[in-house]
Amino acid sequence: MTFHSILSRNAKDRIKTGKIGIPPFFTDLNLDQIVEAITANRQEYDLKPFFYTPLSDAETIRYRHEVFQDMEDAALMEHIKEFAERMMTMHRYLRLAQKSDFNYRKKGWFLEAALIYCKAVTGLTQSLDSADLKSRGLLAFRKYLTNYIQSQGFHSLLAEAQKVKGRLSDVRYCVIIQNGKFSVRGYEGETDYSVEKFIEKFEQGAVKDYRVKLNKMSGMNHIEAQILNFVARLYPEPFAALELFCERQSSFVDETIRDIDREIQFYIAYLEFIAEIKHKGLPFCYPQISTTSREVFDFDAFDLALARTLLYTNKPVICNDFFLEEPERIIVVSGPNQGGKTTFARTFGQLHYLASLGCPVPGRQAQLFLFDQIFTHFEREEDIHNLRGKLQDDMVRIHNILDQATPNSILILNEIFSSTALKDAVFLSKEVMARIMELDLLCVWVTFIDELSSLSEKTISMISTVVPENPALRTFKIVRKPADGLAYAFSLAKKHRLTYKQIKERIRS
Repeated sequence: MTFHSILSRNAKDRIKTGKIGIPPFFTDLNLDQIVEAITANRQEYDLKPFFYTPLSDAETIRYRHEVFQDMEDAALMEHIKEFAERMMTMHRYLRLAQKSDFNYRKKGWFLEAALIYCKAVTGLTQSLDSADLKSRGLLAFRKYLTNYIQSQGFHSLLAEAQKVKGRLSDVRYCVIIQNGKFSVRGYEGETDYSVEKFIEKFEQGAVKDYRVKLNKMSGMNHIEAQILNFVARLYPEPFAALELFCERQSSFVDETIRDIDREIQFYIAYLEFIAEIKHKGLPFCYPQISTTSREVFDFDAFDLALARTLLYTNKPVICNDFFLEEPERIIVVSGPNQGGKTTFARTFGQLHYLASLGCPVPGRQAQLFLFDQIFTHFEREEDIHNLRGKLQDDMVRIHNILDQATPNSILILNEIFSSTALKDAVFLSKEVMARIMELDLLCVWVTFIDELSSLSEKTISMISTVVPENPALRTFKIVRKPADGLAYAFSLAKKHRLTYKQIKERIRS
């Protein structure tokens, strides 16, 4: 196969650097927190566009799965990280070359950048040659690298860079400082009275090194630049070779390798992000992806954003199972407040979105649907600027969603119509449910209206559970069972200040 990318099979699908807006449902599903955490230490790679762009075909998702699975090998991961670090050093040297005000300093950094680039490419090629690769992406990249380093262009780059570096390394000169002035002349075998040579006379065994180590990243002042200019006059040939090298190799970085250097960080960043969560005992899997079947499931699923938040606490992350079988489409989630219903709804959305990126997803085993769009409707604070009440705003938002949704969409609803009376909420909810069933799309609906779960063969009920001996304690387990009517009973009691806690407070007062 012709190699294009390790993120996609086709060149036309390659995601470029640029401004790609955050998807509108990210905040509701806490995906913004996840992506921010994944990309936090890699701002220079501009990885967010990769995480903002879901894939549209299952084969490309499997293509990414293969690369992820190859990179789970610890030795291979270390080799790729070493390549990435060398490429990062190369880019830093090129930036120093651009910023330098002194000609030979600028060209010196350019030469160093070319040398570290050659080392990065040859090192990675050797590492990939010895790796037991199975992914189409990395196998094709290995073949590309092998052909590249065997090309005349790369051979010329490496040979010329090494030759110029060697000739410059052979240059020896003396700086004569006298009466506040200096002069430069050729080296004629004089004793080296540098601090380094002087200290070496007093070294006995393993002693503390007092030699001054020059910071390679330090800048060059005008006196040093002038000294270098004088040296170039004394030894014009090696400096002319440096000038010629920089002219010939002005664009030495291969475009495909530069792109892969960025793309590979997508895999490294995600695998590093989930590594600590996996270490805590939480499972991840590569889901089966379907573009036709809506029979979805995930066993031991969990909210990835919540897992990250609880990572350094003693609080457990609760895993839940779910499944839908034909002709089921809609999960109606009810139960007591603060029992994990919204977290479950977010989990459903997160799983499908992460799966659409080709990433391993939370869970022991999963089969998920490749959607065209995700829509969410979570409670919002009233906006004084739109002059609409909360109920009207809910209706406008859900109307817009249903106008855009298709049978291939996923819809997550969280406590819609909670601001109105029960009778009106039931009526409006049934009307919306009828439209969702007509569209035949996948949906998770968190609600206090239990009867929505039994409206049709397309709906199933899941409820958040409590500790049987103490109903005030939540288990945060969401189980598939018929709604029991307790959710609204509690809401009604709370509304009229008739809960156990409220009654006790009224007695005390």
